[in-house]
Amino acid sequence: MTWPSRRVGAFVLALLAGMGVGLLVLRRTLRTRGGAVSANKEIVRRVVEGVWRDRNFAIVDDLVAEDYAGHDPSQPETIQGRDGFKQFAAMYQTAFDDATVTIDDQIAEGDQVVTRWTGRGTHTGELMGIAPTGKEVTVSGMTISRVAGGKIAEEWELMDVLGMLVQLGAVPQPATA
Repeated sequence: MTWPSRRVGAFVLALLAGMGVGLLVLRRTLRTRGGAVSANKEIVRRVVEGVWRDRNFAIVDDLVAEDYAGHDPSQPETIQGRDGFKQFAAMYQTAFDDATVTIDDQIAEGDQVVTRWTGRGTHTGELMGIAPTGKEVTVSGMTISRVAGGKIAEEWELMDVLGMLVQLGAVPQPATA
């Protein structure tokens, strides 16, 4: 083998070795990010199931940030802190004593988790000035949760409040065209 061809051969080997190390680093980075994304989904799932299935409000202290901010257009103000989170959930659990929330789907990227969910319950207590009706309701919604430091720090929630109010008889059924 002549000198220039050895040099080219060494260059090609070095290039391939560098690419191999780069691919290993990329794979490890993606695996770590994927692990963080999976962990974030698990945190949100544990809070939803803990609060709505198990009625375990202690999980809020463990997995919701102290300075939590919840944004829900059906509420007049931002839901503030763990106590605000608990009060919001308790409002619905008082109005629907058999309330459950089922996670239908979760999609996550980076520090955000989108959860599509379905809530069900029987209206047995007052809800925002609406006297108990005894009616069963099913409501769909989506929540975007931002996770920081292993805790839910902020959420944006949209749910079919109009559909819920129609089911309760609080507003008339919309007219069909």
